[in-house]
Amino acid sequence: MFPNLNPWLALFSAFVVALVVCNRMTPPVKRFAERIGAMDIPKDDRRVHNHPIPRMGGLAIIVGFFLAVLLFVQVSEKIYGIVIGAFIIAGMGFVDDIVNLKPTVKLVLQVFAAFVCVRFGLIIDAVTWPVTQTYMELGWFSAPITILWIVLCTNAFNLIDGLDGLAAGVTAICSFFLLVASILFFTAEPSAAIILTALIGACLGFIPFNFNPAKIFMGDVGSQFLGFILATVSILGLFKLQTVVAFALPLADTGFAVIRRLAHGQSPFQADKGHFHHRLLALGMSQKQTVLVLYGVAAIGGVISLWIAGRGPVVRTLCILAILLTLLGIGILVFIRNPRRARAREQKKLEELKQQGKH
Repeated sequence: MFPNLNPWLALFSAFVVALVVCNRMTPPVKRFAERIGAMDIPKDDRRVHNHPIPRMGGLAIIVGFFLAVLLFVQVSEKIYGIVIGAFIIAGMGFVDDIVNLKPTVKLVLQVFAAFVCVRFGLIIDAVTWPVTQTYMELGWFSAPITILWIVLCTNAFNLIDGLDGLAAGVTAICSFFLLVASILFFTAEPSAAIILTALIGACLGFIPFNFNPAKIFMGDVGSQFLGFILATVSILGLFKLQTVVAFALPLADTGFAVIRRLAHGQSPFQADKGHFHHRLLALGMSQKQTVLVLYGVAAIGGVISLWIAGRGPVVRTLCILAILLTLLGIGILVFIRNPRRARAREQKKLEELKQQGKH
């Protein structure tokens, strides 16, 4: 509707529209989920909440995101492909949040949604190596690699949705660094930048309701949608190696999950308690601390992607400083403000006082 706005005004407007609409839509979506019985019930030990919580919050994200895209993105054939594929993913997630679809059914629909994007011309035809500024043509492998990338990201962002605020926050962080890299270093399509901005706004509009203690979960309708959009928008510009680095946290978590399950003779689709967030919780960290630590890890991946893409000592020095500051913050959360370690220190002091009292 407003595709000819000043680019910076379009970016800002898309962000505000997505944020406000998502934020205002979340309460009615919560009531809708409760009415139809779309509740996440803690019926196994993988879940970290102790009472039923409505899901389907992703519907608010989708409404806010698509309204911003409709208003400010210049429509093209590739955009049509992304929109159609996203509706397939959203519809699948909606049904899954109600009846729990089989993993094979979800995989088939994910592949189909990715295939739709390929048919509309959204394809990774080359991979750019940023250090040497060379690229490798993929030829016949373009279509299968594109489908694999989209399906992988869709599931990766779905798998990290295990703690309050984690998936929405990590998506916003990955989107932010992809946006910065696109603006500073690449000749990105304007539509890609606006889509990323709308995605950030929608995620930030949802987080106040989703951060611990969560009032609503985004559900599969939200987490798979976020992964699908990030995967497809990363292809709108020339696909580059640092895109993979920017998504390092969800991709690594998914990779380790598949390897771990196969090593134990389980199906790759078998849920378990071996994800990064489960391991941090096992160290005695609270949900909020765990989420903040993983935000930091996601940010480090994003900064490294900027370091790879950037040229010149100033950019790379700033990236190194950002990484060091983030590591410092993670260290404080893990080693100083860890509740289990704090309790252990207090117990040790009490024991020492008791020993002194005996003497």
